[in-house]
Amino acid sequence: MSTETLEFQAEARQLLQLMVHSIYSNKDIFLRELISNASDALDKRRLAGLRDDRLGAEDLRIDVEVDNEARTLTVRDNGIGMSRDDVVGLIGTIARSGTAETLRRLRESKESAELIGQFGVGFYSVFMVADNVVLSTRKAGEETGVRWESDGGGTYTIETAEDVPEGTSVTLHLRPADEEDALHDYADERRIRELVKRYSDFISFPITLGDETLNSMKALWARQRSEVKDEEYREFYRRISHDWTDPLEIIQMRAEGTFEYEALLFLPSRAPHDLYQRDARHGIQLYVKRVFILDDSRELLPDHLRFVKGVVDAADLSLNISREMLQQDRHIQLIRRRLAKKVLSTVKDLMRNDVEKYRTFWREFGPAVKEGLLDGAEDHKAILDIASFASTAGDEPVGLADYVARMKDGQDKIYYMTGESRAQVENSPHMEAFRAKGYEVLLLTDPVDEIWVEAVHDYDGKEFQSIASGEVDLPSEEDPSPEKSGRYASLLAWLNETLDEVQDVRLTTRLTDSPACLVSAAEAITPALEKLYRAMGQAVSPVKRILELNPEHPLVSGLNSAYEQRAADPGLTETAELLYGCALLAEGGDLNDPARFAKLFTDRLVRTV
Repeated sequence: MSTETLEFQAEARQLLQLMVHSIYSNKDIFLRELISNASDALDKRRLAGLRDDRLGAEDLRIDVEVDNEARTLTVRDNGIGMSRDDVVGLIGTIARSGTAETLRRLRESKESAELIGQFGVGFYSVFMVADNVVLSTRKAGEETGVRWESDGGGTYTIETAEDVPEGTSVTLHLRPADEEDALHDYADERRIRELVKRYSDFISFPITLGDETLNSMKALWARQRSEVKDEEYREFYRRISHDWTDPLEIIQMRAEGTFEYEALLFLPSRAPHDLYQRDARHGIQLYVKRVFILDDSRELLPDHLRFVKGVVDAADLSLNISREMLQQDRHIQLIRRRLAKKVLSTVKDLMRNDVEKYRTFWREFGPAVKEGLLDGAEDHKAILDIASFASTAGDEPVGLADYVARMKDGQDKIYYMTGESRAQVENSPHMEAFRAKGYEVLLLTDPVDEIWVEAVHDYDGKEFQSIASGEVDLPSEEDPSPEKSGRYASLLAWLNETLDEVQDVRLTTRLTDSPACLVSAAEAITPALEKLYRAMGQAVSPVKRILELNPEHPLVSGLNSAYEQRAADPGLTETAELLYGCALLAEGGDLNDPARFAKLFTDRLVRTV
């Protein structure tokens, strides 16, 4: 039996040196690579058996053996196996594992985390944890096998072996554990069980350690919905989400054709505590052919759907795809769009057919979903279709389609007002004329509402219109008569000069009970948005607003008469300050000088006692 010593291909030698002498944070994935290779070999054996009965095999399996004393780890399969030429071609070269560009990027990369997973070195990853590797294999249907051995240096030996069964076994002579180098004790059976469960639990062949099967083989996403019990779904959801509550809805989908993938997604029934934290984890796990690749795969769903939990299993991706590659891969972008579309359409179905589930979903995740309206996403319409808002029409949130269906004759805008709470908005002076004339107003109280209404122009052809910005004249409402405007002209001019805080003072028809209100110019940002920008550390110049007066209110008409009679009275200036301050407080604003306002107000009260 002759033994031949061969040299690795030049690039393979360089890669091995980089691997052995560099520091990697995730050496665990060597076992994932070995088991994945074994699973592929079993798939090929099963396919070959369909074409040729002589190549068929029963009890296809992957066996893992650990010898703690000898410090060896063996992964064995009874799959298709390899010939001598296969071994030289697949193991002795880098042909399937990368190129010179891969080596350059490995050398230049400053990040140590998961470089193995990023650059696809496959079988070579065993040399991170072993100082000697023996591979024994015999191709199904052939009489003799091959034994390959290397210490990860520049050469390897290969010989014909008569005693090798069909399939492949890889025996690693393990390096000593070194926690400082993140090199764990892979001769510890507990560690092996943990790694198999983490990376290879859904491999469709049994992975055994002694008499124990380590993997569940239950890839629920690959089974028909009718074949899976609800409790199995709930158990799987709890496992991947760490959420003790049941999921609100289950979404299963499968794409076939040029790019195949399966997905099993869950809508949670409650928001996680970190939903609005910058470093919040995304809930999608990426598998390739049942092999776990990445957790927290934010490339698979947009940020506004980051709360969705589940699994995507792609058939045509590399096992060693990185986050950088995911961002650029057109197939991943296609999956991303399809998953987002499916999630939003599922919520729309709930909105139509299961109102209680929908209301739970929107209560928990509505603010996050509305974040999708802030960018140029193509699903703006789909988000608006499933959005609902508090409204003056009743206690329950309403959808935009329902709002539009209820619009009055002649109404061409969707009226809304933003604020910190429903009570604050409902009691705002801006609501008075709308309430009196029966116009429905959306009450937007989530912080994100202040931003998205600036980014979204309309829904179903109906423009959004803030009732607290610009000149909002209700349909069929006439402006103050020229005669009345002329009667108040002197007062308005004086108030414009007296009140430095305002941009302009004018009469309005939007008030019925209150003497005054403050509105923003149509092109100006709102006070709430100004406050939000400042809280985010952005420099924003103070925005002056418009003071609108109700000419029918006794206070306004009385102030006008008093100004006509005694324009030089300093007490009128104090009244103007109080009028402005009351308008600011009525909308929940902050006074620039609360102490002065309180003193003016107290002095006036004293005069009435």
